[in-house]
Amino acid sequence: MRGELSIFGVFVPTLLVLAIIAAILTAVVVRLANDFGFYRFVAYRALVDVCLFILVLGLLAMTAPLIGFPQ
Repeated sequence: MRGELSIFGVFVPTLLVLAIIAAILTAVVVRLANDFGFYRFVAYRALVDVCLFILVLGLLAMTAPLIGFPQ
C-alpha cells in the first residue's frame, strides 16, 4: 500500500492512520472479550491482544481501497 493522506496540510502515511483506527477497534474488541469472559480460556493475554491487533490491521488494509483510502 502506498500513499499519504493530507491532514490539515501534513502528509501522514496511510498505514499509520489505519494502525490508529485498528488500535481503537482492538481496544473495543478487547473490552468486549473481557466482559464476556473470553480471557478465561487464554494462557497469554498479551499475545492474543497483539494477534488481534494484527488481524484487525490486516483487515483494514485489505478493505482500505474499498473505503476510499489512497493506494
